[in-house]
Amino acid sequence: MREKVRIASAQGFLGDLQTAPLDQVTKGPVDYVVMDFLAEVTMSILQKQKKRNSELGYARDLIPIIEQILPLCVSRNIRIITNGGGANPQACSEAILKCAKKRGIQSLKVGVVSGDDILDRIPDLRSQGIELRNMETGESLDPVLERLESANVYFGASPIVKALRQGAQIVITGRTTDTGLTLAPMIYEFGWSESDWDKLAAGTIAGHILECGGQASGGNFSGDWQSVPDLEHIGFPIAEAWPGGEIVITKHDNTGGMVTVQTVKEQLVYEIGDPRNYITPDCVADFTSIKLEQVGNDRVSVSQVKGAPATAFYKVSMAYLDGYTAIGTLTYSWPEALEKAKRADQILRARLKDMNLKFEEIRTEYLGYNSCHGPLAHGVQDPNEVVLRIGVRDRSYDVVERFGKELAPLILTGPPGVTGFAGGRPKAKEVISYWPALIPVEAVSPEVHINTL
Repeated sequence: MREKVRIASAQGFLGDLQTAPLDQVTKGPVDYVVMDFLAEVTMSILQKQKKRNSELGYARDLIPIIEQILPLCVSRNIRIITNGGGANPQACSEAILKCAKKRGIQSLKVGVVSGDDILDRIPDLRSQGIELRNMETGESLDPVLERLESANVYFGASPIVKALRQGAQIVITGRTTDTGLTLAPMIYEFGWSESDWDKLAAGTIAGHILECGGQASGGNFSGDWQSVPDLEHIGFPIAEAWPGGEIVITKHDNTGGMVTVQTVKEQLVYEIGDPRNYITPDCVADFTSIKLEQVGNDRVSVSQVKGAPATAFYKVSMAYLDGYTAIGTLTYSWPEALEKAKRADQILRARLKDMNLKFEEIRTEYLGYNSCHGPLAHGVQDPNEVVLRIGVRDRSYDVVERFGKELAPLILTGPPGVTGFAGGRPKAKEVISYWPALIPVEAVSPEVHINTL
């Protein structure tokens, strides 16, 4: 058993800072690199890519990252864990093995966690009485059943631990919880049992702090954000963990950003729902039990975490086609920029009404005035410019596409001083909506395979 394990966050979402993984493996000692690529909508996007091409469906940003850091990780015995496998973890594994060959690596074990994709199993599951009702509204799945694009179960740390025990140097998963990526190395290294609820909760809390990358080390900080040093070279957070469940959040020396009680607190309250019952497949964590303490420069201890047994359900993330949308913008310049933009909106809406074009939703924002705060926006005095941003949404593709032809005419048939139409007509695009559900744990099983070089 190790005395301590260092787990480094290196990606917080698909499209995050590409230099972070290399920084994490070169600017100080780490034992694991964890990369979180998935959000709910990301799975539906990756599923579409897989349908078009069976060799795709994973986070393609991951491959150049792996190519860059893999030789260092192999030589320094740093393991990599990521949910970047998305909708196609097997194809992702194959791409990584090709990458390893290209870099001259002689041997490599890549663990693949699959079994989370239940889209094809839904009819059979429903015949067994597993209704997959919307867990927030209680609605039946029937109205959206034929429009489902993806359905993935959130697995936790256990299948990752299984892959690590089989010698995997890299573990690629599909829809695994963000927290499970960080918790798994602790279970593996320290031999925690499935009923060590307080320890599992501590590891889960650490995973929650790490899951958004630089957001825990000074990025997107809403406190005294101007005091955050050298954001240009922000150091992503690292969780140092001990066998007893003690956690310290830190970052590499001589990197930008900062790790303070306040930056960690801000990340802790991100997307938690009921703070006493943060539910994961591994345990239920009580966020109100957490004690944070600044124990050094860029070092925050996380202690006294309490946990409870996991529930009898997994969460299922489903996405379905929910119509179409089109969004367009025009920029109006000083003087009277806001008045011009508001008048253009009136004109456009009147013309749409004259054509009997009705939409399920039509929404207008004025960037530079109320696009962030809506009705809470305070008044402005004659701004230099305002961007009119108007969008529509409807089940009918033709209706939404027709809207896109009505924005450009405002340039010569509306208020003066307009610019910013270089992008051309807005096009109708698919709307993907989210459907969360629950499924009994015994109804689905993760699968773990080891691919070798």
